[in-house]
Amino acid sequence: MLEGKVEKRKIDIDEDLLSALKQMDKIDKKLLLVFDAEKFINVLSVGDIQRAILENVPLGSPVKNILREKTRVAKQGESQSSIKEIMRENRIECMPVVDQNNNLVEILFWEDVFDKNEKISKSKLNLPVVIMAGGKGTRLKPLTNVIPKPLIPLGDKTIAEEIMNRFVDVGCSDFYLSVNYKAETIKHYFEQLKNNTYQLSYFQEEKPLGTAGSLFLIKDKIDTTFFVSNCDIIIDEDYSEILKYHQENKNELTIVSALKHYSIPYGTIKTGAKGGLTELIEKPELTFQINSGMYILEPHLLKEIPENNFFHITHLIENIMKRKGKVGVFPVSEGSWTDIGEWNVYLDKINK
Repeated sequence: MLEGKVEKRKIDIDEDLLSALKQMDKIDKKLLLVFDAEKFINVLSVGDIQRAILENVPLGSPVKNILREKTRVAKQGESQSSIKEIMRENRIECMPVVDQNNNLVEILFWEDVFDKNEKISKSKLNLPVVIMAGGKGTRLKPLTNVIPKPLIPLGDKTIAEEIMNRFVDVGCSDFYLSVNYKAETIKHYFEQLKNNTYQLSYFQEEKPLGTAGSLFLIKDKIDTTFFVSNCDIIIDEDYSEILKYHQENKNELTIVSALKHYSIPYGTIKTGAKGGLTELIEKPELTFQINSGMYILEPHLLKEIPENNFFHITHLIENIMKRKGKVGVFPVSEGSWTDIGEWNVYLDKINK
């Protein structure tokens, strides 16, 4: 029974959270099935792990420490039509079916029980999105000598369209593009598309103003919470969860972080007084939260951008922190973040 898709999703109750995240990234799924030996215990979602990280639970902690007390499952004997309705209403990717002893007897996956044209519904956010597209894309030279980075092809779309489409999927239709380098080329491309699913406005810096300096140009145009994204990153995540975190914590600015793992191929040594060995760790793995390049901002922050001055978004974050404002960090897995601005990543993406 536990073969194929189910087998790939299995994780032991004693595995750690980092292993669970890596498994999710490997199979490109955000939900695993937790077992104790061959006994089904519970489901584990990426949201469970994200909430644990936000509570400072170490990534080395076992999965069993963060499992939900109550998880929606179906009981053996329930009609498939009833189960389908529950899955549709609650946007459930897969539904475990258990017997009276809580033994797993079946799993219903969305793609197996619904028509291929029926997708899991997404929350509609209806918020403005600012895409910072004014840079020269120096990491992708010489390609960007000819094509501005936002228009670099990714499949049958451009990078900018791939970013925008993810926001369109969650009901965002009001886009602002910060442009400078090859601005006319970018404008001409989108004018030719004549896309009716979103409204696109431009604001143009006359000189390089850093990662946030040009935002002063739209200080009178946005009066609600809004997203900001670099034009070379793709975040595969539930944007409604990021927004929920931002709002519940009353943040002025939320940084979307990506977990980045580094393996050291050597034994590391820690010493104390007079060089005495205190700890020896064989081939450790380090995990950091890095700035992904996506943010949520409150509109009043636009008034804090200096006019026509070089200003990075990190400067804004530092200013908020200095005046004791609230800056939050929402983590996503390493596999949920793609930095298209790196040649090797871009080539890997287009060759998949």
